[in-house]
Amino acid sequence: MNKFQRSWYPYVSPFDPCKPITVKTYSTPPNLFMGFQPPNLPQFTPMEALRAGTLWKAFYDPYYSPYERAKGGSEE
Repeated sequence: MNKFQRSWYPYVSPFDPCKPITVKTYSTPPNLFMGFQPPNLPQFTPMEALRAGTLWKAFYDPYYSPYERAKGGSEE
């Protein structure tokens, strides 16, 4: 599993009329794990930065929905 992808296990009631979702996942951005921005971080080129949404490579995190992962998205 991706290091920025977390999961949790909600309570499943025996009286729930619907099929339970046993595992839920969520994405955490990379900036949560960096206390401060160190100097001289590697940067994208201006065109790559526009596509990525950030100038610094350390802060780039592409979003994949859980359904994309299930269809055969690459595990990192």
